[in-house]
Parts: sequence; structure tokens; C-alpha cells
Amino acid sequence: QVQLLESGGGSVQSGGSLKLSCVISGYTYSPYCMGWFRQRPGKAREGVALIHSDDSRMASNSVKGRVSVSHDNTKNTLYLQLNSLKPEDTAMYYCAFQPGCHVFRLSASDFPTWGQGTQVTVSS
Repeated sequence: QVQLLESGGGSVQSGGSLKLSCVISGYTYSPYCMGWFRQRPGKAREGVALIHSDDSRMASNSVKGRVSVSHDNTKNTLYLQLNSLKPEDTAMYYCAFQPGCHVFRLSASDFPTWGQGTQVTVSS
């Protein structure tokens, strides 16, 4: 069974950066996808970035150019580098795991396994 544990959230000023981490334990046989999602106050959970075990990547239009998703296989850790942060990026950020990755898309319903989340707060 896959377990996910996020860290790295915090409070930053507008324009700042943060690097989120997600340690993955358990089943991780290829192929699989790992994603970052976020949930802003009063909003539905939305996709941020996605990476496939073959290293394909994508990011949502709302953060494209400001985020970078990566995976260190030696550390079983997923990362999300957030740059040029804006107050509207304030949210709980979650990592998620999808074995098989039959469809490469940023859809929360495709992911059966989730971490507990890490809070990112951006002040103006």
C-alpha cells in the first residue's frame, strides 16, 4: 500500500518561493503517475502539476512557468518548486499517487492515494 507524506509548506511573501516534498513509501512499480493538487479556501481541489514514471510532465495553466515538478527515485521523493508566489496560490497542497497511470491528466478523481497536505500561505 502506498503512503504519502508532504512537507515544505509555510508562509511567504508575494514573489517568494517554496519547495514542497512528498515522500512515497510502498508500491511504486512502473508505470505510475504522481501529482500535486491544491485546495484553496472555498474552492474545489485543483490540479497543479503531474509527473509520469517515464518523466513526462505537465502543469496547469494557472501555475505554468512558475512551478517545476520533479521526482528523485533514489529518495522516493516527489518535489514541487513554487516560484513567484502570489496570494492566490494560498492553499493546502496535496500530493497524490496513481498506479498504472492509464490517462495522463490532472484529474483528482484518477488518484486513489493522497497525502495529508501541507499548507502554503502567501501574503501580499
